[in-house]
Amino acid sequence: MSTHIREDLTRNEKIQQAKRIVNENKYVLDAWAILIQDAQEKKITESRDFYELLITQFPTCGKFWKLYIEAEIKGRNYEKVEKLFQRCLIKVLNIDLWKCYLNYVRDTKGKLSSFREKMAQAYDFALEKVGMDVYSYTIWNDYVFFLKAVDAMGSFAENQKITAVRKVYQKGIVTPMTSIELLWKDYCTYEMSINPTLAKKIIEERSRDFMNAKRVSKEFETLVRTIDRNVPCVPPTSPQASEEIKQLAAWRKLITWEKSNPLKTEDPLIVTRRVVLAYEQCLLCLGYHADLWYEICAYLEQVSRTYSERGDTQLAKRFLDEASTLYERATQTYMRSNMLIHFAYADFEEQRLNVDKARAIYTRLLDVNEANLKDPTLAYIQAMRFERRADGIKAARAIFKRAREDTRTNHQIYVAAALMEYYCSKDNNIAFNIFNLGLKKYSQNLDYILAYIDYMTHLNEDHNARVLFERVLSPDNPISKQLQPVIWQEFLKFESQVGDFQSIKKVEKRRAALYSELNELEGRETLLLIDRYRFLNLLPCSNDELKLLGYKDMPQTNLSSMSTVLFNNSSTTNSAALLEQAARDRRAVLPRPDIRHMMPYRPTRNPLPGSHATPGGIFPLPDTALYLVKVLPPSRNFEGPFVIVDDLMERMTRLSIPDNFEPIRLGVQGELIRELDSSNSVNNSQSRKTGLGDSDDEELPSKSTISERSTMDIYRLRQQKRVKLTTNTNSSDQTTPPVLT
Repeated sequence: MSTHIREDLTRNEKIQQAKRIVNENKYVLDAWAILIQDAQEKKITESRDFYELLITQFPTCGKFWKLYIEAEIKGRNYEKVEKLFQRCLIKVLNIDLWKCYLNYVRDTKGKLSSFREKMAQAYDFALEKVGMDVYSYTIWNDYVFFLKAVDAMGSFAENQKITAVRKVYQKGIVTPMTSIELLWKDYCTYEMSINPTLAKKIIEERSRDFMNAKRVSKEFETLVRTIDRNVPCVPPTSPQASEEIKQLAAWRKLITWEKSNPLKTEDPLIVTRRVVLAYEQCLLCLGYHADLWYEICAYLEQVSRTYSERGDTQLAKRFLDEASTLYERATQTYMRSNMLIHFAYADFEEQRLNVDKARAIYTRLLDVNEANLKDPTLAYIQAMRFERRADGIKAARAIFKRAREDTRTNHQIYVAAALMEYYCSKDNNIAFNIFNLGLKKYSQNLDYILAYIDYMTHLNEDHNARVLFERVLSPDNPISKQLQPVIWQEFLKFESQVGDFQSIKKVEKRRAALYSELNELEGRETLLLIDRYRFLNLLPCSNDELKLLGYKDMPQTNLSSMSTVLFNNSSTTNSAALLEQAARDRRAVLPRPDIRHMMPYRPTRNPLPGSHATPGGIFPLPDTALYLVKVLPPSRNFEGPFVIVDDLMERMTRLSIPDNFEPIRLGVQGELIRELDSSNSVNNSQSRKTGLGDSDDEELPSKSTISERSTMDIYRLRQQKRVKLTTNTNSSDQTTPPVLT
């Protein structure tokens, strides 16, 4: 069924289509968005069931919890609102959800006599859980504003108020977050308003920690900028979507950064709290990644060991309890059917000597209604091993009995039980009985037969081993002939080690008869001879001879049915690696072209101006030019003026460059001033002293004007005369300015 919502449908048709899509695939977010929009337009009594379904499907999405709670607040169902907060607040450390919680307490508890205490407790609780969030500034600021608004009667109460406000400020200014500068500014203003003399000393002491937090805040903001912390948690696709890969990489980068202790603090408890918060917020969006769950639990175990070595048993136990809580949360939500996390959780509790709790974990994993595993064979095997460690071999046999009755299990449970009896109880008869019991059920299963053969051939009981080979290869056993060559190869291997020459020849003859029936390897009897003399990865022919004999080019059907074929995934043949190494050695001596100076081929239809365009593609710019192009602003930001290069170059060629050079400078008002020769300069200096200007009588100022120069701008008058002189003398030398369009 298509998961695309058609745009040409009516509103009701879109809702119906979204419901059908959600019933088919519960992780199509576009369909959920349409249903959420429809639920928001209804009354809460009509949409409550939908909201419950929504948060059941996405139990860690703070955005969906917030929508549900806001709908209940709108309906004034405050009792239900508080129950919803109790269900989600501790597990969902979403900053917007916690802000919604604080707003609810402030708006609904204001008339209570104990409002101040309850509100202060709510703020302290929020800061303990999400106070280290990068977007927690509003919580810190609102808390300070709330404390400042409290009426204090008497000097003692006033001092308590000042202490409480200062305590919150001093915690906030050393916590990396956005807008930390505003909090620092408010803190400085507050200290100055109380005692300016003491404030300078306090501010100076705290400024270093603030600058450190400010530096870390910039890095923090950069790291979280690429993270979408409101995305619902959905199972990863295969192959993973590019956006999911980016989100996972961004979260891992943030977690690694937190582990590196960017604050350079000497308190390991702060580092641990920040790392755990990063992991928990990451798991809200990426809860289907088992590695993240295990990493945070393993990290808490490591921290617990550190405090235990220091002798702080209380903190050590606290972090172990947190790890246990996270394991429990994982197995109850996204890791309900994940055996790896269940096994790690059970081992964790077994290590803490909580045997009953570990047993309960295995019981829940094996329950059809709880984990609903398709193949619980491995879970039964691990449960058997646990029971043997905890209560002995008899308890493990009870698990094996239960596994045999479970129709979902496979042949591996018989192999595991038989080997456990052989190695632990040292009783070969019990192991024989288990293998024989399994052979009745899995007589056509090649893997089980090979496991049974491997067990028998290592007991030094030749007669029993031959009986087993004859039993599984007899015509009465309905095993497929296409699977028998592997068993014959094991038979030949066994006879080569313990049998005489005649027995080896008999096995080879019977195996050749099978191959002739299968019409395989006809004309290649030499290949069968190679199998007689080989041992592990040692072969009686060189690599080139093997290729010449066709040992490499055998049919694919034989590759899966014979352990002697080269290019097979079986661990019993390593000759394929030898051939590949020989091929690499031959390729290494072949001449090759020098491609170090070749440029990548980049086909393009319309190459950009300035690129090295060639027929069929373009060549990249040099590294320096490429860096310059990257740092330059885009061309669309430049709106003119644009120079016509051809016209500019044409006018440049028609310019007449003078032989001598006279410097030109600009005056204060932007006018041109040409430097005169030295004699004129001397005359000018003398004229400045006498108050006389140039030799033009009509432009000489009167005596009354000269007498008033102390109150007028003499310099401006003199410059105006020089501009006029310069304009007259240089009218023929001016050039045309550059041509602009």
